Amino acid sequence: MAEDVFNSSDGSRTAGPLRHARSVTFPGVVKLSGGGTLPEVTVAYETYGKLSDGADNAVLICHALSGDSHVAAHGPDDAPGWWDIMIGPGKPIDTDRYFVICPNVLGGCRGTTGPGSINPATGEPYGRTFPTITIEDMVEVQRMLADHLGIDKLLGVVGGSMGGHQVLAWGARYPERVRGLVAIATSPRLSTQALAFDVVGRNAILHDPNFGGGQYYDRANKPDVGLAIARMIGHITYLSSQAMSQKFDGNRMAPRDVATTFEKRFSVGSYLGYQGAKFVERFDANSYIALSTAMDLFDVGGTKEELIETFRDGDNAWLVMSFTSDWLFSPQDSRALVDALIATNNKPVSYCNVTSDCGHDAFLLEDDLPVYGALTCGFLAGLQGEICERPCCTATEAEVSPTSIFHPEHPHRLDYRRIASLLRTDDSVLDLGCGSGEFLNILRGRGHQEIAGVEISERAIVTCVRQGFPAIHTDLNKGLKSFLDGQFDVVVLSQTLQAVRDVEGVFDEMLRVGRKCIVSFPNFAYHKLRRMMTDEGRAPRAAGLLRYEWYNTPNIRVLSILDFEAFCAERGIRIHRRITLDTENDWQDVEDDPNANADLAIFVISR
Repeated sequence: MAEDVFNSSDGSRTAGPLRHARSVTFPGVVKLSGGGTLPEVTVAYETYGKLSDGADNAVLICHALSGDSHVAAHGPDDAPGWWDIMIGPGKPIDTDRYFVICPNVLGGCRGTTGPGSINPATGEPYGRTFPTITIEDMVEVQRMLADHLGIDKLLGVVGGSMGGHQVLAWGARYPERVRGLVAIATSPRLSTQALAFDVVGRNAILHDPNFGGGQYYDRANKPDVGLAIARMIGHITYLSSQAMSQKFDGNRMAPRDVATTFEKRFSVGSYLGYQGAKFVERFDANSYIALSTAMDLFDVGGTKEELIETFRDGDNAWLVMSFTSDWLFSPQDSRALVDALIATNNKPVSYCNVTSDCGHDAFLLEDDLPVYGALTCGFLAGLQGEICERPCCTATEAEVSPTSIFHPEHPHRLDYRRIASLLRTDDSVLDLGCGSGEFLNILRGRGHQEIAGVEISERAIVTCVRQGFPAIHTDLNKGLKSFLDGQFDVVVLSQTLQAVRDVEGVFDEMLRVGRKCIVSFPNFAYHKLRRMMTDEGRAPRAAGLLRYEWYNTPNIRVLSILDFEAFCAERGIRIHRRITLDTENDWQDVEDDPNANADLAIFVISR
């Protein structure tokens, strides 16, 4: 079996001492949201980089269930961290720019107060007497740590999975204490299926003969079997079906000879046994119970209305990322959150559903780092009013769309300037099919404050976020349900109509969301295109938008100016203005028979 088959998100983690961890103890009773109390709380944390003089460059990293404060190595002689690929000098979360803080969560077992800590009242470990904690309690302790470090407002809070739950809790509980929130592979609450896996894992621990009611710390035999099984169950949920097949199908009957008492007849069995045994070396069973229970109790809203109410306050910027193959924290979970955040109508929101075969663990692995790393990097830079030009951002940048259907050699889409001239500078604008954000950039240059884009290209979403534009990764044909009725003054659909499948549905949504809409499209009745068919007997083809052959073109709608006018008349759509242009002839307005002599049309419409 190839060695890399055993690589996982746990691969670099060890049970060794955390040499760079610091700790602070907050004396006095800490009230917990579940009704319990702790007489005091100690927090273990690690920091990277330097806090700016204004204390405005701090980024808090929230770890997942099995993580700790050691998010990255502090140097070449330090043990690897659990997110080395993301954090460090020149990396997406650049420690040359940001002061990065990663605390071990409340209830953990790597230095922060948890079930294995000594209860001052008894002189013994808390064990199962440790009170029930919640994600909100973890965030409250992180807030106390921020205060201790002299940070009134965090630049960003970043986390995935259970770490993403903490990000959501920050947004709900302390929106005024953070500028931007990055929620990765997470959910407003666990699905019942995900909760069921946690229940099984906890039962494996609770029914281990060595659990002893949770008071096993002074015993030679601990509930290692139950904890290992819980972790094995967890690893199954972290991987996608595709990842499991890629790892194990080719050598299903060739397990690695690992030191484990668990079944290893199959390669996947030896993998799971190895991961379970490795986890037991560094984790505490009671902490696993406490933290998984906190995840299961987390619930910021089960409906859109509840989520809107949860996140109504604050004007934080949000970046939400999901992964296509993650079935534990599904893209639908993230999309429900995004829909609610947008509907609050007071905060910029970006979302990307990253294409991945890696499942839930994708955010910890290198495979999709060029996308989720670039999105995070660009988002954090945007919070400081900057555009990140480092390779981690620009490597996945989308190409700028062509100028027109006949002149792709021009550096800019000149129709954007004409469309922008139709807008007031105080108009809020939603750009559908926003591409790489060129039109949004023009609007920002004109002083528009409330702008956003919708785009189906993952690469284009990266480019937009890098430039500081809120952008939502979605298919227009599936509607704009995230947005409220009349949420924008103007909705723009520029040179995208010819590629739309559900034209009627898209127009219904545009006219619902925008008080007015601006639509531009190439006119397929243009006289040169007519001649291509009549004189040459070939499908119309030209540079730019029409550069494709008949068999591979995305331009599935062949429409003319007259066709569009008839469409509007039949559906009671009001045409406020029509602009028809000859892009070959210096973008001149065409008055004489525009259906034949104009190659581009711009319409301003409304209900």
